[in-house]
Amino acid sequence: MPPWKTHHAAVAHRFLPPEDAATWIGLLRPAAGLTTDDASGPCAGYLGGEPVLPIGTEWPGHGPLTFVASVECAALPTTELDIALPASGTLQFFYFDGQFDDDEALVEARESDSQAGARVIYVPAGAEATQRTTPTGIKPYPKVPLSARTVGTFPDITHPVARAAFPEAFSATCGLSHHAVGAYEFREALFATTPQHRVGGHAVAVQDSVEHEVAQGVLGGDTFTSFSDPALLAEAAEWVLLAQIDSDWSAEMCWGDMGTLYWFIKPADLAAHRFDRTWFGWQCT
Repeated sequence: MPPWKTHHAAVAHRFLPPEDAATWIGLLRPAAGLTTDDASGPCAGYLGGEPVLPIGTEWPGHGPLTFVASVECAALPTTELDIALPASGTLQFFYFDGQFDDDEALVEARESDSQAGARVIYVPAGAEATQRTTPTGIKPYPKVPLSARTVGTFPDITHPVARAAFPEAFSATCGLSHHAVGAYEFREALFATTPQHRVGGHAVAVQDSVEHEVAQGVLGGDTFTSFSDPALLAEAAEWVLLAQIDSDWSAEMCWGDMGTLYWFIKPADLAAHRFDRTWFGWQCT
């Protein structure tokens, strides 16, 4: 068993019946966990600060968008991940965080018309680029360096892969709260208390599966109201997490009520470096 699986596997064996534990461990995925409290390794990017963009590329958004984070692909453990990240270059993440309009407009996964409020810009290695000054009307977040290491991640219990693995947990005769994988003690033992920034892996949902909200936005917003709708489940399963940036006091970032920002992408678009096709979502408590 790879080291990134051991912690979550131990929790599963502690709380779940053996067969359920084996099934659940099979759903674990590796991610590049990004932390602000380890200066021993190479710098993998930054929260906040100001972006370095290719010459000729305008600052994104007509709001404008706020720069959230940059990630150096070469500093990530890409060979251990299960998504096709670029081997080099920089990913720059932007989001309309409410500074410009005093939180009047929101960027929501369920609302396709709001997706212009978040962007990912890929800067290839060797591209001619310059550091940009933050536009008038917004202020940059403090620049905080990030380090990266491989971590294990688990799906939210409402994620399509978890639903498929544990169909009995969603049956009328059992119900999620009465199944071992839905038990409060099990889920409580899994969650970390430190900020959860990452590239790849499963998203840490603050509410229910973020992928369902993405699917709702792609397929038509409130048209799909049931998480068990086959079309919604199929669309949600098409998306993988590119990155999530958590609330983090070290960079003075607080998304709503201690929420998390998510950028999703389809695997084919990721392999083609089509970062203009990401889909954004966010959740808070």
